[in-house]
Amino acid sequence: MTTVILAEKPSQARSYVEVFQKSTKKQGYYAVSDPVLTQNTFITYGFGHLVELATPEKYDEKYKHWTLSNLPIMPDNYKFIVPTDKKAQFKVVKDLLSKADTIIVATDSDREGENIAWSIMNQAKINLKTKDIKRLWINSLEKDAILNGFKNLKDGWAYYPAYKEAQTRQISDWLVGMNGSPLYTLLLRKKGVHGVYSIGRVQTPTLYMVYQRDQAIKNFKPEPYFELTAEVLANQQKFVAKLDPYQRFKDEKCLITFMQEKNVQKGRQPGLIKSVAKTAKKSASPRLFSLSSLQSAINKQYHASASDVLKAVQALYEAKLLTYPRTDCAYITNEEFNYLVSNLVKYLGLVSANVSLNQTEPNKRYVNGKKVQEHHAIIMTKTVPTKEKLAALPKLQQQIYDLVLRTTLAMFAEPYEYEETNILIAVAKANFKATGNVPTKQGWKTLFNENSQKKDSKNITLPAVKKGQQVQVDLKTPQKETTPPVPFSEGTLITAMKTAGKTLDDEEAQSVLKDVEGIGTEATRANVLEVLKKRGYLITQKNKLHVSDQGVTLCKAVELEPLLTSPAMTAKWELALKQISQKKRTQDNFLEQIKKFVTKMIHDVPGQMEQSKSLTDQVKKQQVSEVKANEQAQLGTCPLCKQGKIVDKGRFYGCTNYKADKSCKFTLPKKWSEKTIGKTAIKALITKGTTTKLKGFKSKKTGKKFDAKLKLTNGKISFDFN
Repeated sequence: MTTVILAEKPSQARSYVEVFQKSTKKQGYYAVSDPVLTQNTFITYGFGHLVELATPEKYDEKYKHWTLSNLPIMPDNYKFIVPTDKKAQFKVVKDLLSKADTIIVATDSDREGENIAWSIMNQAKINLKTKDIKRLWINSLEKDAILNGFKNLKDGWAYYPAYKEAQTRQISDWLVGMNGSPLYTLLLRKKGVHGVYSIGRVQTPTLYMVYQRDQAIKNFKPEPYFELTAEVLANQQKFVAKLDPYQRFKDEKCLITFMQEKNVQKGRQPGLIKSVAKTAKKSASPRLFSLSSLQSAINKQYHASASDVLKAVQALYEAKLLTYPRTDCAYITNEEFNYLVSNLVKYLGLVSANVSLNQTEPNKRYVNGKKVQEHHAIIMTKTVPTKEKLAALPKLQQQIYDLVLRTTLAMFAEPYEYEETNILIAVAKANFKATGNVPTKQGWKTLFNENSQKKDSKNITLPAVKKGQQVQVDLKTPQKETTPPVPFSEGTLITAMKTAGKTLDDEEAQSVLKDVEGIGTEATRANVLEVLKKRGYLITQKNKLHVSDQGVTLCKAVELEPLLTSPAMTAKWELALKQISQKKRTQDNFLEQIKKFVTKMIHDVPGQMEQSKSLTDQVKKQQVSEVKANEQAQLGTCPLCKQGKIVDKGRFYGCTNYKADKSCKFTLPKKWSEKTIGKTAIKALITKGTTTKLKGFKSKKTGKKFDAKLKLTNGKISFDFN
């Protein structure tokens, strides 16, 4: 009997190999033995996706060139291929799977992991019905978790519907992208816009959310308003109270009318303490992290991108320090809670906070097995690192581990307690209210106070006053303006994707997570943002996301087709996709809906774009912007052909005629004697033939640094020591 364990990638395979008693490395696989395994067991692996959907030209050569007449592209049967650089490993995997009696799917424990494994098995063209297929399903790469997983393998076929869901998502994205991208690109070219425009089922509504926010900020017109506030002097201490019930006044006339009705005037006047209410309150610690909420929190605190956070969490998972990262759950089960309790002293040794962790009974705010479907929240594993090991990690990994550690420990600490005081002050017929919070027990906040430099603005201490006490009040009427919406950051955009655009903060989003269908998945959202940034549609400025001119043009084009831009509709698609893994919907049923949408898009969009004045105006604006950008990018006239312009070509500076017809071969290096040559120096070389003296060149012979000018003679660069 031969057993083959199929891992997702080499590093995952090594994690499995390390826990087994014996192993021998082969070309593309390992031979392993251990009491938890049967005889003749081998571990092999993919490189992520060994099998991919074929591009349109693999179906027909005519699709190599984009034309509107070729649309729609809707194959009857979808082709899957093995990329050239992965064929050798695929052959290794295929040969092993063909000989196997039992196949253990040990890819990542999620839908995409199922897609990777089943795609490989199907492409290998083996009769899967003759194989015993098992599933390794684990939340940690620790030795105990892996061994326990192999002792308790699950039925592999039970996860087949999850594969069909992931494959359907893959095909539907292909249909939208392979039809939408050429459609919009070709139509925009007709309008005079250059470049390729990418359309995506999740990517496009995500971009449009940022565009709408940018437009709301751009079109925002601040409106003036007046407030009526009271500066109260009591027991030689001042505090501010707001009108109760609070209201703002659109103009001074409305404010004066109100003040006359209430018999109050601007300036000093007597007041009376009408009531003093003190209430003891408690605040629970933050919920545990899903991937999205962790990405949002780290971005807010350290400005790291969603993609960088995912990579760092994945690295911590592979280092056996954190549990499985691609989870949308904020809960753990009793099993995780129990091992956390048994390791509390060790975990606490990693923080310097003096906090009592005595809440060792499960709390449903954090521990609820019924809410854990596939993976629990991101928490620490049983492996507790030393402070030295943590200090050796990359900075972002340290920051992530520390935040997960403190957030997880916080559920064992006592609640944060404070006394809320509400003072109601009567001034003639008007009432004003002041609220102050005084901490009485720091509780779980002690864990975070040592890392926080900010003071809680809610903690306002009010003076001790009594009902009926006379006070002096100074009424003020400040004029203010309404403020525009706040731009998206990657963190807040991830939250918006998770909640399908609904305005919820992270805490609310976590609490309604299972009741709101977002766009994308925990595993794909970070990648969607990276794609939008790499394609130049999204730009980041001081941790704020904005849409570029090119992105605005695309948004102006796609907004004519609401199904492409609606987060709510995309969320419904996500719900329908999940129904496939729940066996409530078939792949064919979902893809038929996507095909109808694509057909409608191809039919409607040309006419919509032709009639859109706002799109025409945007195209003109972008054309002007591109001309200016090109002019700014030009560093001077080519000294060789005297016709082209010198521009930055990525790895070097070169002539624009080189790109056009390769008639001019003039180039200048970006580095010379290990010194980077900046655009100012290049411009001087082209226009004047020489630079000013530059510092930081390095001799190849001696390794010493020196200063010199550069000169350009007959198209060749050299040093000028004069």
